[in-house]
Amino acid sequence: MNYKISVIDDSRADAEYVAGLAARWAQSAGHTLGISLFPSAEAFLFQYEDEQNFDILLLDIEMGELSGVDLAKRVRRGNDAVQIVFITGYPDFIAEGYEVSALHYLMKPVSYEKLCGVLDKAVTNLAKAEKRLCVTYDRRMDFVPLSRILYIEAQRQWVLIHTFDEIYRMKKSLAETGNELNEYFFKCQRSYLVNLWHVTQIRSSCVVLKNGEEVPISRGMAEKIGKEMIRLF
Repeated sequence: MNYKISVIDDSRADAEYVAGLAARWAQSAGHTLGISLFPSAEAFLFQYEDEQNFDILLLDIEMGELSGVDLAKRVRRGNDAVQIVFITGYPDFIAEGYEVSALHYLMKPVSYEKLCGVLDKAVTNLAKAEKRLCVTYDRRMDFVPLSRILYIEAQRQWVLIHTFDEIYRMKKSLAETGNELNEYFFKCQRSYLVNLWHVTQIRSSCVVLKNGEEVPISRGMAEKIGKEMIRLF
């Protein structure tokens, strides 16, 4: 497979080292890799305005005025599929990664074995993100990427499919719809399937999604959701 990776780090030596490891991984795994190096978050965003087809971002966190976390937040506003990996010398920022659905944190100096494991998971996630749900409504048929679906709600004989952009209403059961989804969709309550990829906070009575919406969960479900997210991410 062909993948585009960006290494964004204000240390040229660190960026070249990580890029070299990524190239070695690609050769070993049989992938074709396009690697771009950027010395700052601003430099990456300048190119990203015209070219948004990057698959994996390997981000340093501490970089001048705009940090790696700030960059990730900007990218996430319109791109849910790109795989974000933070590479840092500081463990204090790990909690912030949940806000941007970071795939993983790697501590400097990065080991080849750990980077390989993370990149293997990244390409697996990219393959899953390509799956789409066939939605039929009003004599129309749309193919909605699973990565764009926030949650699915059952209403009698209908399901409401909530995405970032709109809500689809389809005559189908929640169970039937669930069979067409991937492992990131979790039944958090009798009438709801939530996409764990978009969960930013777990509370005792609900989960909070990236767009600020709250989806109710059953009593005692918070711990199960947390464990499932740890297993997946």
